[in-house]
Amino acid sequence: MARKRNPARLVIALSVAGVLAIFLLYTSLVAQGTPSLQPSDLAGHSGNVTLGGLVVGRPTGNGHDTALRFTIRDRKGTATVPVSYRGTVPDLFRSGRDVAVQGKLQGGVFVAERNTLVTKCPSKYTPAKHQQQPPGY
Repeated sequence: MARKRNPARLVIALSVAGVLAIFLLYTSLVAQGTPSLQPSDLAGHSGNVTLGGLVVGRPTGNGHDTALRFTIRDRKGTATVPVSYRGTVPDLFRSGRDVAVQGKLQGGVFVAERNTLVTKCPSKYTPAKHQQQPPGY
């Protein structure tokens, strides 16, 4: 005996799939969290953002007793912004390292939220030095 299919089930399943597809599209395109910017893109943003770039100069402070103060430069090399940060400092943090931190610009200084500083791991890939092969190789 053939079982008769219920069209209501198909309509409900397709409706749920459509709602999920719209939700995924909305969250990926429209509702992105904090924008990720470089120092040259920071002007005009008054809310929280993620600031990324290269640490230049000599950082001062330790992030706990005194604020860690450092400067981030654009990857393009066109703009810099001073940063004030409190919280845990990653082991790999130092001048010349790529970092990202969340916060907002206040009076010309980027004031970072506590414990948001992350360093980007350097690439482990380094091209092999070209060695002279011995004769007969």
